[in-house]
Amino acid sequence: MQVPLYQVKAEFFRMLGHPVRIRVLELLQHGPVSVRDLLADIEIEPSSLSQQLAVLRRSGIVVSTREGSTVRYELAGGDVADLLRAARRILTELLTGQNQILAELQQADVPPQPLPTPR
Repeated sequence: MQVPLYQVKAEFFRMLGHPVRIRVLELLQHGPVSVRDLLADIEIEPSSLSQQLAVLRRSGIVVSTREGSTVRYELAGGDVADLLRAARRILTELLTGQNQILAELQQADVPPQPLPTPR
């Protein structure tokens, strides 16, 4: 039985649903990065980073290459970087809308000025 496309998409987004994985992908947008540099930028335990990199590698989103004792990771294609940019645009629009609502609420919360008392 074939898995519906919407279910495959849900699994894809679930795979992206970890902050460390998103951070790794953001760092890889600019080109290949060594595991050592990823560890320095993300500041997590090596075993945790290794687990998250394995998830990304199994999904096919990142690929690794070994140069001597150095392992470098890079995005498997440019579409992931496009997806991250699209997410940033969407979040910017959502947060901008929320800031506008917040400003309106704050203006509405300003207590009314007391009326001058007649003399």
